[in-house]
Amino acid sequence: MYLGVSLLVCAVLAGSLVYCVIVLLAVRGFLRQAIPPAPSDGPGISILKPLHGLDAGLEDNLRTFFTQDYPDYEILFAARDSNDPALEVVARLSREYPNIPARIVVTGEPPYANAKVWSLDHMTRAAAHDLLVMSDSDMRVGAALLRTIAAEFADPRVGIATCPYRAVAGLSLWSRLEAVGMNTEFWAGIFTARLLEGVKFTIGPTVAARRGALAAAGGWDRMKDYLAEDYVLGAFAAEQGIGVILSRYIVEHHVGSQDLRHNFEHRLRWARSTRRSRPAGYAGMLFTNPLPIALVLLGLRPDWWPLFAITCVLRAAMAWAVARNVLASPVGWLLLPTQDILSFFFWIAGFFGNRIDWRGRQYRLLRDGRFEPIPR
Repeated sequence: MYLGVSLLVCAVLAGSLVYCVIVLLAVRGFLRQAIPPAPSDGPGISILKPLHGLDAGLEDNLRTFFTQDYPDYEILFAARDSNDPALEVVARLSREYPNIPARIVVTGEPPYANAKVWSLDHMTRAAAHDLLVMSDSDMRVGAALLRTIAAEFADPRVGIATCPYRAVAGLSLWSRLEAVGMNTEFWAGIFTARLLEGVKFTIGPTVAARRGALAAAGGWDRMKDYLAEDYVLGAFAAEQGIGVILSRYIVEHHVGSQDLRHNFEHRLRWARSTRRSRPAGYAGMLFTNPLPIALVLLGLRPDWWPLFAITCVLRAAMAWAVARNVLASPVGWLLLPTQDILSFFFWIAGFFGNRIDWRGRQYRLLRDGRFEPIPR
């Protein structure tokens, strides 16, 4: 019995080690994708920015969108009411950059379960251009973002693009751990999915889409009740045969300095949402985190320590390939083992429960990935 359990764990670990090798191949494939040359001009672009309060570093984040090296773009900002303090930051930046068309859309209280979709719906209807770039308020970008997007969308087969992001941690330990996980584990899974099945999803912080592709995917009305509206946007578009790609432009996602409680709520919300968005893929995540499995095997069979050593080498290679080679981010070696163990426990926790906390409210997750507010 004891040997049987050890062999079972060893089999899971073998699958995880194969996964590490696949990640290395996936990273190589992504990096070999040529970055298209920046056009001298391009189509008009509307940037859509949902706002909700003062995120840490908000002014610095937003400023990077006012300083794009692109001839024809506008920025739309959406807030629930005109007293949102984020709008003061927008007004200040608008005065600083008077040549950049910037507009504010006040949406009122959202009737949609997903408040972000409510904001995006309003901004999409108000946008002047066909090519839309939807970006969260905690994103920071370089001046070449829009030129890169325009170059990628010069291919008429591309309808939607999602930008990989480099997670930049705040001051708290918990945000540093989460950033390490995003930069070494989360994006490893995304690049692997791209290699094995193509891009049939989008990742929310920065997504570009043609207005026609958005409409063909069902529009915001179809996505308003999904928690992971970013994922289903790409999934619905791929179902319609619309080209979805991972952009070669890397943006920065500033995680913020969450305390333990809020960070754990956020992670659990993500785990439960992912399980409902991609049930089979979520179960397969057992193989995507080899270090905890190797530790279990080491506890069962200390004499099998060479397998643990091989796991450490391959995990380090995977982390280096994703974080350093693609995202140009430090790996965070000292935090990596702790983060991997935490990630494993959150993966297990994601199988249980259907309630989440989001922006001070409780919601119930449904089996198909939709969610609904729980009456107070």
